[in-house]
Amino acid sequence: QEASHRFALPAAGSGGALRQENFVLSTSGTDQVKGVLTLQGDALCQADVNLKMPRNNQLLRFAFREDKQWKLQQIQDARNHVNQAIYLLMNRDVNYQFKTGSEVLKLMDAVMLQLSRARNRLTTPATLTLPEIASSGLTKMFTPALPPDLLVNFYINLNKLCLTVYQLHVLQPSTTKNFKPAGGSILHNPGAMFEFGSQRYEVSHVHKVECVIPWLNDALVFFTVSLQLCQQLKDKISVFSSYWNYRPY
Repeated sequence: QEASHRFALPAAGSGGALRQENFVLSTSGTDQVKGVLTLQGDALCQADVNLKMPRNNQLLRFAFREDKQWKLQQIQDARNHVNQAIYLLMNRDVNYQFKTGSEVLKLMDAVMLQLSRARNRLTTPATLTLPEIASSGLTKMFTPALPPDLLVNFYINLNKLCLTVYQLHVLQPSTTKNFKPAGGSILHNPGAMFEFGSQRYEVSHVHKVECVIPWLNDALVFFTVSLQLCQQLKDKISVFSSYWNYRPY
């Protein structure tokens, strides 16, 4: 329940709006990318990003359009898995009596599966190909529009919200003899190539900035504690089961 509270959204009709939280994006050792993100539950409702171009030190600034929000699917999925775990535990009469140890073990396995899935959604970002990032709706979120030689991606990694900015250069037809498209990855490195539309590109620079989301940190701790408690209960039931099975009388 503590983990669930961290993901809580206001109930329908309650009129309570989720508070907005502002986070400053930063990275150690470079100030190529700076930004402020506004998070409201599982939605990025504002992003303001400044990018210093390495070639000419030109400063680019782009922000979300007023009418746009970006849903963070990882947070949404994690919340759904936690709520499913709670539903499994609460979905019986208050006076219900468990009949067998195996019935409890089965319930614990189902709850632990949902808790593990919730944790994994935060600890394991999706692997995406560069064309998938290029065709993502995220590219159409900004004003002014992103230049064609920039790609951006947001994702959750553990307790951090990460922004990756890829700078691209167009591969000339004469240089594409060694063209080798990159596969899926959480983070692509400079030199990665891909084809999008009818054009071939290579990643020239990669900038990754991040910010810690304290309540995601709390949720991950509660997932770990919950899983440990479930396992302890399973272990105790296994001990009693073996005791009853091997009674000498």
